[in-house]
Amino acid sequence: MNTNKPNTIPKYTALLTLYLAQSIPMTFFASVLPVIMRMEHYSLTSIGLLQLIKLPWILKFLWAPVVDSANGDLRKYKKWIISSELFYAIVIFTTAFLDLKTDFSLIIILLVIAFTASATQDIATDAFAYLVLEKKQRSFGSSIQTIGNFLGTLIGSGVLLMIYHYLGWKYLIFSLGAFVLLALIPLRLYRPKVVKNDVPSKKISLADISTFFKQKGIGKHVFLLSIFYAGIIGVLTMQKPWLVDLGYSIKQIGIYSGIYGPASGVLFALLSGYLIRQIGMAKTFKIIFVLSIIITTFFFILSQKKQPDYIWLQLAIIGIWSVYSMGSVFIYTLIMNNIRSGHEGTDFTLQIVITHIGSMIIAIGSGKLAHTLGYDGLFLTGILSNLFVLILFSFYYKNFEL
Repeated sequence: MNTNKPNTIPKYTALLTLYLAQSIPMTFFASVLPVIMRMEHYSLTSIGLLQLIKLPWILKFLWAPVVDSANGDLRKYKKWIISSELFYAIVIFTTAFLDLKTDFSLIIILLVIAFTASATQDIATDAFAYLVLEKKQRSFGSSIQTIGNFLGTLIGSGVLLMIYHYLGWKYLIFSLGAFVLLALIPLRLYRPKVVKNDVPSKKISLADISTFFKQKGIGKHVFLLSIFYAGIIGVLTMQKPWLVDLGYSIKQIGIYSGIYGPASGVLFALLSGYLIRQIGMAKTFKIIFVLSIIITTFFFILSQKKQPDYIWLQLAIIGIWSVYSMGSVFIYTLIMNNIRSGHEGTDFTLQIVITHIGSMIIAIGSGKLAHTLGYDGLFLTGILSNLFVLILFSFYYKNFEL
């Protein structure tokens, strides 16, 4: 696969807008819509139903082999992306004409359908990204993916809430749908040099999922994916409740976690990609986990005080988002290094789902842990988890290759 340098900027622009198109609506519907619903006096049961929209992103590996019927053909992957994105936008536009109070059940159904299309777009986009990125470009490509996710969090949790505040539900949804459509323009303009991989034509089936796990040495790789965020996710999940218990307002929490955190994540995503390119995966891995231990230790120290200084709290929040961002770039790059030709969408999706499931289990357990041991116990567990992963894989997984 060859990509010439004049195509670099259009390539990264296309990937960035596609990942933004996924991240912004997901952030809004999963994180901000519950706030709006609570302000409108919806029951907690109804708000809990919103979690159903995440289901397609957990189950998307089931239809990833169907998307991989493109068989390495970039034109076919582009068709998958464009058709999924158009359908996604149409469903989002439809919800603009519904009322949150009277059509709530229908809106939930439509959002599940919309995010099924979005998950399909993600499968095709990940495969497309893998095919157009040269091996030496994977670390920066992973930075672009992470930046798209973090910018999406920033916009989805901030800008869209302001649109809702001033213009209301209908114009908010129109804005979302319009952005999803606009995100296709850079992809349409991008003309990759190579159109198809030299992979023999074959029928893609669900059996391709099981064959991924039959590869030599795949066990330790899957284990790393599942526990990689063990020391970080718990802190990220419980930082907002902790700030609430410390007496901070929703506005302050929104600024710290919704603006400062993701903004720092964007910067450190670039740093992580640069480090991987300059010093390699193994050394970057160690740097990420040393920083993770330092940051979780910082949280533990702050939790010993009844009222930590807000400046130190801001630094701690920026720190945890930063190492999370660096870790995301590392994981995306690692995943790209473990993809089989002709299985780009399936293999990328499988590995991401493994990471998500591991993170979800850790996030769920963090609430119980914080309730039982307190926040200081949770943060201490984060320190030990980071130390465990660092020591284990420094010996067990010695050669991370770019």
